Amino acid sequence: MKKLFVLAYCVYLVLLISSCKSLNIKNAAKTTKIAAKPLFRDTIYDGAADPTVIWNDVEKRWFMFYTNRRANKISSNIKDVSWVHGTPIGIAESADNGATWTYRADAKINYGNDSTTFWAPEVVEDNGTYHMYLTIVPGIFSDWQHPRYIIHLTSKDLLEWDFESKLKLANEKVIDACVLKLKDGTWRLWYNNEIDKKSIYYADSRDLQTWEDKGKIVRDGGKSAEGPNVFFWKEKYFMIVDEWRGLGVYSSTDAVNWKYQNERILDIPGTGPEDNVIGQHPCIVVNNSRAYIFYFTHPGRSNPGNSSYEQARSLIQVAELEYADSVIKCNRNKPVFINLTKPQSSK
Repeated sequence: MKKLFVLAYCVYLVLLISSCKSLNIKNAAKTTKIAAKPLFRDTIYDGAADPTVIWNDVEKRWFMFYTNRRANKISSNIKDVSWVHGTPIGIAESADNGATWTYRADAKINYGNDSTTFWAPEVVEDNGTYHMYLTIVPGIFSDWQHPRYIIHLTSKDLLEWDFESKLKLANEKVIDACVLKLKDGTWRLWYNNEIDKKSIYYADSRDLQTWEDKGKIVRDGGKSAEGPNVFFWKEKYFMIVDEWRGLGVYSSTDAVNWKYQNERILDIPGTGPEDNVIGQHPCIVVNNSRAYIFYFTHPGRSNPGNSSYEQARSLIQVAELEYADSVIKCNRNKPVFINLTKPQSSK
């Protein structure tokens, strides 16, 4: 009799666990949605680019920061790049775990003046404080021949940002910071050194405040690039860079020595709405073991005859990365089922 009771109890536990798993799967299915395409189009300047996505633990939702190029203010001469200067940092928010996004506000950057240019925000969280590493161009210019550097700001709410320091890096023409906490608990920053043939350099820190520049990354291939984004996935570090003809992919076991993947991603135009050109300057979010790539496109550039405004406007898209046979691939034409959940590192 005792053995029959134990057996019946075991069967009951198995059925109970199976029922809970089934319920969890059904609940997850209810909250998972197909991401909008395009994912986000800015309503102020119509120039969203250089996205970075982070969990806002104060408001319990996801925020997207982006360079807001002033596309709808462009002159008739598209060769004048003043519309890419004087740019604010926009913030979009998602109330449905990444499937749709709406404009929230411009980030309040307590640095510079009305003509200061803000580019390529990188945002990370550490012990309840948010850190932004932001490219600065000190003015609005009609060409690219001007200084640019990276500053460090902090925030408690992701909306208002206070200046901490100007980073001492390779020179006064550096852009596109990316910051990641390594497995040993230290922090590493990658950036684009424009003077050295648009090479990728890096710096190290123990506290996100003081940085030691380490010089150019060690790599076995690849071309000049910008907009590096580094993430840890599948027990490896990956770096994806904008090569202006699609995105180059590197992998590394130590975040020091990088192996180049021969196949680019997002180099073939997609078939979805506003996705008919190459993908540019990405941000990768690893969430629930899946990797989502947020990138921007200039959809109007698919037709050289389009107006200057159509050529200039940009917007954000999302796709999911796949990894097989040691190669990262990305089918941008697949529907993206997305349900970003609160990161485990958040309090």
